Amino acid sequence: MTRPTMEDVAAAAGVSRSLVSLVFQDSPKVSEASRSRVLAEAERLGYRPNVLARQLASNRTKTIGILLDDLHNPYFADVLDAFEAEAESAGYRALLANGRREGERESEALRTFIDHRVDGVILASPRISDSVLTSMSKIAPLVCVERRVDLPRVDVVMHDEQIGAQLVVDHLVGLGHRDIVHIDGGSGAGAAARRDWFMQSMRDAGLAASMRVIGGEFTEHAGREAAEQLVRGALPTAIYCANDAVAAGVAAVLQREGISIPGDVSLVGYDDTMLAKLDLLSLTSVRQPLAAMANASVELINRRIDKPRRGADIVDIAPTLVTRRSTAAPRA
Repeated sequence: MTRPTMEDVAAAAGVSRSLVSLVFQDSPKVSEASRSRVLAEAERLGYRPNVLARQLASNRTKTIGILLDDLHNPYFADVLDAFEAEAESAGYRALLANGRREGERESEALRTFIDHRVDGVILASPRISDSVLTSMSKIAPLVCVERRVDLPRVDVVMHDEQIGAQLVVDHLVGLGHRDIVHIDGGSGAGAAARRDWFMQSMRDAGLAASMRVIGGEFTEHAGREAAEQLVRGALPTAIYCANDAVAAGVAAVLQREGISIPGDVSLVGYDDTMLAKLDLLSLTSVRQPLAAMANASVELINRRIDKPRRGADIVDIAPTLVTRRSTAAPRA
């Protein structure tokens, strides 16, 4: 079936093609009688204006690409909700891609976004190389979320990892914990900062001698592996996990071994995802300010569109700690 064109509407309404174009641009130069006639014929023919062509002519598509690192991690579902809602409220349509924790796949998705002439791309915890980010930032505005880069035209939005770690350590130390283990996120975006600020916060609390770090990843499997290691050795009184997925893996092993949470071990996660809110876990967790981060990201894309050669901005937003039943004072 052939789609009706603007010329078909013009012929049916007995007007020029340019007048039909003015009608669909909502121009005040068109009389109400002509507008009504054109719209009636368009409705009868089933004509829809070519919005993409109009947007390309104005050099804007009103679309934003959102690239997520790993949709198997519930944190990124929360990211998508917040960032898609903010994009839509700013008048953009959001296009989605899942990187599946692979830098090359993310790079290809970024190139595809740019091939489709999006107005900007928000990259959530990207694993893309700096060289690819640098080259793509010359074509379209890029905002890295939860990965701190130092590149001339790539803006960055972070939650403040230092505050997040300090909140966790202060909470646990305030409960009386001294032997605290951190299971880190390996090479994932933000993992190094989360680990380093934990260690600094422990030093500041005078607990450098008792802090421990176990290497991991941002996955439930990594949490299980780390917990297996802990139950075979000296069990701490508190475990601080790189994210809620890691904490869920730890909780599964501890419960299997008959180790009480928080009676024997207090457990803290990060990101405050749906996992933390489950009554089965009731997990104390650091909540990232996703709505504020989404707002800052879209605003940075708009600023970059207006001033493409300006220097890169880095925005840090403070997180909060949500306390639940997984933390308590250690047993005497």
